[in-house]
Amino acid sequence: MSPSAIYASEFDKEGFELTEDGELRPKVLDSLTGRELTEALQTYVRRAQKGSEDAALVTGTGKDLLEAVAAHALFQLNNVTDPPHNFPTLLGQAFIALGLKTSADKTEQGEAPQHRMQRGLFEAALAINTLRNKQGTGHGRPWLPQVTETEARHAIQVMGIVGDMMLTCLK
Repeated sequence: MSPSAIYASEFDKEGFELTEDGELRPKVLDSLTGRELTEALQTYVRRAQKGSEDAALVTGTGKDLLEAVAAHALFQLNNVTDPPHNFPTLLGQAFIALGLKTSADKTEQGEAPQHRMQRGLFEAALAINTLRNKQGTGHGRPWLPQVTETEARHAIQVMGIVGDMMLTCLK
């Protein structure tokens, strides 16, 4: 493999495209589809989990990323081109399409423990969305957020876990 191909491959893993004429530009999610979009979203999940110094921004990024994963799953599985704009509805529809349990699914006698975990992760994602809307960057809040760096780190890690679970189910 040529050195330029190696560089291009490494940049690709980080969400950037290195053109043949040496231009480096970020990949735009809107231009990707199918497996390429799935891989790009997985890259974003990993990058988001590494975090940032801005706690409110990290919390918002986690929610926005999970929103993109959910919309991608609905498109891939059900050809939904205009997904719901309401986060709980969007996430719920994506979980259902992927065969995952939500808090609306009642516990069944003898069910797999993974179902309980899926319901818990669904609820955690909804809680983080609320945190983002009330304390993070959601809805253009003009004041300083009350989200600590530790809370933001936990929030992005949970959103990363949920996003990874969804993308893994999509494969």
